[in-house]
Amino acid sequence: MDRLATIRNRIALLCATAVCCGSALAAEPWMNAKLPADERAALVLREMTQDEKLKLVFGYFGMDNDGKKMKRPAPSHDQSAGFIYGVPRLGIPHLWETDAGLGVASQAGPNVRPATALPSGLNTAATWDVGTAYAGGAMIGAEARAYGFNVLLAGGVNLMRDPRNGRNFEYGGEDPLLAGRMVGAQIRGIQSNHVVSTLKHFALNDQEAGRTTLNVLISEQAAVTSDLLALQIANEEGNPGAVMCAYNRVNGAYSCENRWLLTEVLKGDWGFKGWVMSDWGAVHSTVPAANAGLDQQSGMPFDLADYFGAPLKEAVANGWVPQARLDDMARRILRTMFDHGVVDHPVAPAPEAIDFKAHAAVSVKDAQEGMVLLKNAARALPLAPAVKRIAVIGGHADKGVLAGGGSSLVYPAGGNAVPGIAPTSWPGPVMYYPSAPLEAIRRRAPGATVKYADGADRAAAAALAREADVVVVFATQWTGEGVDAPDLSLPAGQDDLIAAVAAANPRTVVVLETGGPVVMPWLSNVAAVLEAWYPGTSGGEAIAGILFGEANPSGHLPATFPASTAQLPRPVLDGYLDGNERRFDVDYHEGAAVGYKWFDLKGLKPLFPFGHGLSYTDFTLSGLKATVSDGIVTASFTVANTGKRAGKEVAQIYVAPVGARWEAPKRLGGFAKVDVRPGAAAQASVTVDPRLLAVYDAPTKRWNVAAGDYRVILAASAADDKAQETTVRLEAASYDVHGKPLRTRAAP
Repeated sequence: MDRLATIRNRIALLCATAVCCGSALAAEPWMNAKLPADERAALVLREMTQDEKLKLVFGYFGMDNDGKKMKRPAPSHDQSAGFIYGVPRLGIPHLWETDAGLGVASQAGPNVRPATALPSGLNTAATWDVGTAYAGGAMIGAEARAYGFNVLLAGGVNLMRDPRNGRNFEYGGEDPLLAGRMVGAQIRGIQSNHVVSTLKHFALNDQEAGRTTLNVLISEQAAVTSDLLALQIANEEGNPGAVMCAYNRVNGAYSCENRWLLTEVLKGDWGFKGWVMSDWGAVHSTVPAANAGLDQQSGMPFDLADYFGAPLKEAVANGWVPQARLDDMARRILRTMFDHGVVDHPVAPAPEAIDFKAHAAVSVKDAQEGMVLLKNAARALPLAPAVKRIAVIGGHADKGVLAGGGSSLVYPAGGNAVPGIAPTSWPGPVMYYPSAPLEAIRRRAPGATVKYADGADRAAAAALAREADVVVVFATQWTGEGVDAPDLSLPAGQDDLIAAVAAANPRTVVVLETGGPVVMPWLSNVAAVLEAWYPGTSGGEAIAGILFGEANPSGHLPATFPASTAQLPRPVLDGYLDGNERRFDVDYHEGAAVGYKWFDLKGLKPLFPFGHGLSYTDFTLSGLKATVSDGIVTASFTVANTGKRAGKEVAQIYVAPVGARWEAPKRLGGFAKVDVRPGAAAQASVTVDPRLLAVYDAPTKRWNVAAGDYRVILAASAADDKAQETTVRLEAASYDVHGKPLRTRAAP
């Protein structure tokens, strides 16, 4: 009888629950997760008051601002990037925002959050592995969710037009296809946690000097074929919930009130359904910005006024901004919240649930997959077990590894390993994560004598080097948001230090921790060079694992390393490195010929080409075949490991018209990272996006492929002298902005 009663009680409870849920859904139909996001947004929008809509389009900084006597909203998370009020009475949660391009960042202050930092975005791009990028994004999204954030200001994909850009370390390199695919995969990984990721900075924010006042001059065709193509591919691959418009102007109009960028290209051509938020301090108006397509003002009090506060309410009341535009602004935010699970899976802080050990492993794998072995004369690396005397010099290698500065800075558990280095305030502090390469090296060489010199005394460092079997010099270049590097040299006399050490001992290995490309006047005198970028919170372990061969380096450069600044389109950087905010123009006369395309176009020989990367084993690329089906080119090939270690090779497919030239002689058309055992071979293939074989026609918004022959090139870098090629013939064809055919080809 008891058992029967229990069953009856359960049935009654289920019935009551069903009735209750049915009543709730009837009263709040937008909470029905089975409905499309567009329908749910429309339903709840009809229930909102005007003031609730206005609250949804106005964001606050997540810290107090004493200078402007502004307190952060009470529900916001301290030391965070931003906060937007939701509509709790309708089940719409608040939006809690964090900077998160490389991990869950904190603002400087007493209540920073310890979080796991991935290596720099350039390192992730250098993996050429979308799976690695996705895993890193998923890790960041999980930590952000555990800290109570549901919007991540990630997804930086601004092209490296200038290697001196202080934020290059956050981005995906110089090629639209590589940058777009890698950053798109990271966005997809972040959003797998039912949180929103942005895509930024929209658009052409390619230098930091004068970023708030500079005006980019570029043709529509060149913009769409370069920076905008990178952003578009990332949008297609990642489906970000929001896009962040940039500080700079483009052809006269600020990015955040640029109708061509926001409404015509992003929302019109691309069909973007999410919302456009501003960068912090990038709004300059109410009516022009709202009518141009900006949906949300972010981070007050960074802007001069609360443009989307009371002024927007007045503008809508007076008809200067249509009511339909305000409704669209709110609807886009609501739709994204439904579409990405923010409403159905509300966040609740639970930092104790973060698995920092597992996340550290994700960071280490990313770092090691992206470190690039630039030179390795006489197999100097990996370090042999027989080495008995190792000298480690410079770079604070006894303390930790360097990170980049600015809003993306992640604070580690254990704090800054080398505090006090200027700048100690924005865009600092200069941060060293407490993962010391010296300690990691000693653990891997228990039978060796490992001595360290900080490099401040050049003569003492050379003397230590002279006594060693091998020398590992750590060289650093700190870069950060808001400032550009004055040149491409290592700062603080490090080039002279490396030269002195190499003169004392030719078995010198240089490990670079840099924000991007640097010149290397000492290159011919050292045995090996490893580009370790900014290697993340476990960077010391990651570097040592590469040096001792526990991991085989497989990174390839996502950007060209110039031999000098004289090779750049602008040898002298436009703007004011002293922080002067006067307006000026930057003429992108190189158009879409960015990076290796510029070097190809001008016949310049770089220090290291785009796509370059060595391994501890040897590979051959062969068997290239290219086919055409319905106008789509597919290239297949064989990757053979002819060495004695397992390893990964990045096979690159470049394409070029025969007898004609685009913005440059060739473009990257596809890539594949292939894992091959020693003595084995693997087959791989890539499909070329038709936009990469086409010329964009701005008046018709079409990508047009000219009839003719096209070269398909299989290479290990953009300057591979062993590259193979074949030719395919293409019929004339036109494609829409998404690369979809506009007409059916006649049967042969």
